Amino acid sequence: MNEAGVGRMLPASLHQGIADLLPNRLEFYEEWLNPKAMRDGRIGLAPLAAVLSFLRREGDAYQLVSARAGEYAAEWTFADLSSLRRSFIKAAPLWLRLRLLTGVMQNMAGRTYRDCRTSVKWKKHTGTLRLSGSLFCVVREPVDQALCEFYGSAVRRLGELAGLELDVTSDRCRATGAERCTMTLTVRQP
Repeated sequence: MNEAGVGRMLPASLHQGIADLLPNRLEFYEEWLNPKAMRDGRIGLAPLAAVLSFLRREGDAYQLVSARAGEYAAEWTFADLSSLRRSFIKAAPLWLRLRLLTGVMQNMAGRTYRDCRTSVKWKKHTGTLRLSGSLFCVVREPVDQALCEFYGSAVRRLGELAGLELDVTSDRCRATGAERCTMTLTVRQP
C-alpha cells in the first residue's frame, strides 16, 4: 500500500480491464495508470479518481471495465491464497464456504483501498453485503445508477472460484446518494 492506502491490485486491475475493453484508449489512461508507477506501488488517490472520472464519461464502457477489473481483482486475490486454503474453501460445506468467502471478500476490499470495508450477513442462502469506503462511488454530484460494479463482479467471481453461483444485486449505492453501498448476494446452487 502506498501512503494514500491504495494497493497495487486496484490500479493493475483497472489497467488490465481498460487494455481488454478499451485498447485504443489505453495510452490515454496510462497518463494516470503508468505501468512503472504501478509496479512501484506509487499510484495514489488523485490518479485513480481521474481514471474513474474519465471512465464514467465513456458511457457503457465504465460498467464493463469496472466489472472486468473486479473479476481480475477476485482472481488475483483467490490465486494469492495458499493451495491448501483454496482447496479447503472449495470442499467446505455451504454454510462454512460462505463464511470463508466473506473473509476473502474482506481481504480483497482492504487490498484495493485501505479505507474500504465490507461486511456480509448471511441468512441461509442470501447475504447482505455492506460496503463503505469504495473509491468507485466517490462522486461530486449524485448519479442515476449504482457505480459498485467492480465489487459486485469481484464477489460474483470469487463465488465462482469457490464453486458457487452467486447472483449479486446492487440495492443502494453511495454514488446515488445512499449512506453506503449495499448488495444482495443470493446463492443460486445451494
